[in-house]
Amino acid sequence: MGGVNIQPRHRATCHCGMVELELDLPEGLVDPKRCNCSICRRKGAVMAYVPLNGLRILRGAEHLKLYQFNSGVAKHYFCSNCGIYTHHQTRSNPTVYGFNVGCLEGVNPCDLDGVSVSDGINHESDL
Repeated sequence: MGGVNIQPRHRATCHCGMVELELDLPEGLVDPKRCNCSICRRKGAVMAYVPLNGLRILRGAEHLKLYQFNSGVAKHYFCSNCGIYTHHQTRSNPTVYGFNVGCLEGVNPCDLDGVSVSDGINHESDL
């Protein structure tokens, strides 16, 4: 992807580096997408997914802030210093974390072709 191999274990950081994650990505980026829900369309991040045990906070847990809205089910995390969204626990599937592909070390999400858009405006839990 953009000349960077996605490692089976890949490092991710927020912009300022105070938050550092380690992700298990043995299959590379799984289901990368954007979402059109109210928060995702504002943050504009490309997200991919890992099981809950596939994401570890190596450093800076104390700098992560939690944001929840509407149903209060999804848990969105961001760095309290630089404001970058790092990951979230999804409402659709609470057994996975979505993570910000742009936080992966050496990866430019602009190099991804064909990133689909999830219809978060018409979420199945709201219908």
